[in-house]
Amino acid sequence: SKSLSDEENQKLFGKCNNPNGHGHNYKGKELLTHVVDPVSGMVINLTDLKEYMQEAIMEPLDHKNLDKDVPYFAEVVSTTENVAVFIWENLKKLLPVGTLYKVKVYETDQNIVVYKGEETISE
Repeated sequence: SKSLSDEENQKLFGKCNNPNGHGHNYKGKELLTHVVDPVSGMVINLTDLKEYMQEAIMEPLDHKNLDKDVPYFAEVVSTTENVAVFIWENLKKLLPVGTLYKVKVYETDQNIVVYKGEETISE
């Protein structure tokens, strides 16, 4: 965090504190809720969902240094919690209103964040 000293960053972020960055292979789940369309039998067409996910998640984040390559993280610390917020905000712009229920981001098998709008839950 640019707003913290080197010592404060080390204490807060531990081994994840590295001025040159460090990598993660995040896994994510985006869960949708809505009324099933009686004609199509779907909440959303999976082809459309795949395109939304490509635009909202893969294009801005895949194979990127979050702190250097993603403008959002120039001023926001790239924690898993903030990655979940970023994904939520991007998907919410593209999906039909009321469709997005929660975003679940796996940093590791033990470090999982669930974000439901203003509500963040660490699992």
